[in-house]
Amino acid sequence: MSKIAYILLCHKDPEAIIQQANQLTATGDFISIHFDASADPKSFEQLQKALGENPNVTFATKRIKCGWGEWSLVQATLYAIEAALKEFPKATHFYMLSGDCMAIKTSEYVHNFLDDHDCDFIESFDFFESDWIKTGMKKDRLIYRHFFNERERKRLFYGAYNMQKRLGLERSIPSDIQVQIGSQWWCLRRPTVEAVMEFTRKRRDVMRFFRTTWIPDETFFQTVVRHLIPGDEINTRTLTFLMFTDYGMPLVFYNDHYDLLLNQDFLFARKISPEATDLKERLGKLYASSDIEFRISGEGPSLFKFVTERGRVGRRFANRFWETEATLGRERELMILVCKKWHVAKRLLGKIKQETNIPAVDYLFQEEHTDLPDLGGIQATIEKRTRHRRALIRMLFDYFQSNRMIICMDPGSLDLLHDFYSDRSTTRALEIQCDYSEEYLKGHASRIGLAGEQTPMETFNRILPTILRDIDDESDAIRDADFENYSRIRQKDEIGDFLDPIANFLSVNQDKAREIAMTPHLFSD
Repeated sequence: MSKIAYILLCHKDPEAIIQQANQLTATGDFISIHFDASADPKSFEQLQKALGENPNVTFATKRIKCGWGEWSLVQATLYAIEAALKEFPKATHFYMLSGDCMAIKTSEYVHNFLDDHDCDFIESFDFFESDWIKTGMKKDRLIYRHFFNERERKRLFYGAYNMQKRLGLERSIPSDIQVQIGSQWWCLRRPTVEAVMEFTRKRRDVMRFFRTTWIPDETFFQTVVRHLIPGDEINTRTLTFLMFTDYGMPLVFYNDHYDLLLNQDFLFARKISPEATDLKERLGKLYASSDIEFRISGEGPSLFKFVTERGRVGRRFANRFWETEATLGRERELMILVCKKWHVAKRLLGKIKQETNIPAVDYLFQEEHTDLPDLGGIQATIEKRTRHRRALIRMLFDYFQSNRMIICMDPGSLDLLHDFYSDRSTTRALEIQCDYSEEYLKGHASRIGLAGEQTPMETFNRILPTILRDIDDESDAIRDADFENYSRIRQKDEIGDFLDPIANFLSVNQDKAREIAMTPHLFSD
């Protein structure tokens, strides 16, 4: 069975570190701690006094002062690994943690998981080809030497950097390595860690190179492991659950995140708030528990995105200048079926095509695989269709050789409705308002990635009212826009109430409207 040596870098809160170390070693695992040399000496003395008698705890062979973005973070990790290799010969895995991390699974689950996966877990993506770095310095992290801490000595950092650029003092990357990048929160097998340490002793050239790169904790282990270990033995994911805000800061978890954390397909989570005492206590007890079944749903990232986007809904794409001046054609008539339940709109659209022969297209701005003719690539992706929406609709009118056409649209696309209604062509909209059962809303949450098969009922109870409110708000926004030639039919109304809206929408007589209104099983889910 696997035995884990946790590699812990920390610099504050000795009481929490003591608690974390005792929890992780209580089930037979080990921990090697590097406590930042720039921290309060009394805090380190407190750690030594509290943990010195624990045979499963050791401290890094040397303590150094650490700074964000510096080589010191990697060096501190190497010192902690060095101590762990020496003190814990039975350790089979080495798991990198910070003082803000906590287990979100039981020790039993963690060990079974590692026993079932004979590989190294480390994000390692090609530094130059991947898009792991979203903004800021990229190539310059490597080809220039960085001697100063960017946060503490900003003037010296950028002064040295800009001077090297002006003087053309670029350097070469060691020729036989391919630099990788990824999260610093990894879990490596013992032979891999031993090979990395041997590499650090033999390849002084590589060590010199990384000592003056910027943010080497995102590249050093990622590069060396990929250099030493076959690709089929590396799983390029981290086992630590972490998310980032729009500002690039790690998301902090609080007391009410307990259930969400347990449902994620990860072993640990970062960052746990220092104030989340209830969460820490519950997670601490969880690690020592046994026979617990976890329902992995993995909706964390999508749920966070959903919640944070409330109140920030705006136009997704701005008009291009040539799009703004373009028109579908004054003589043309675009009819838009608006409905949240796409299968309902498609059912009604099928009946309309059968009864009127008006050309029609399904949810072309929402469904990637909507059946569309080849229009030279403009129809290839939803992003292209949305960006060039007027050009796309003009080309469809031309393709069908018709001045009338029907499309389906989700009520969340209010910006598209505004755009088409502002055109010189005639635009009509028929909204189909449906009833929404709890089962449908659960399915909708799953389809848009807010929930999974194992999502607990407590999570559904929190998000379903918000989803329903969003649907109602979308419909209200359409009505508030006061569009001309807008009408609606509602599931709760009688068939007779459908006739005028359908007749006005399609410019057909009452008999034809009745045939369409009688579409079999129109509102069935």
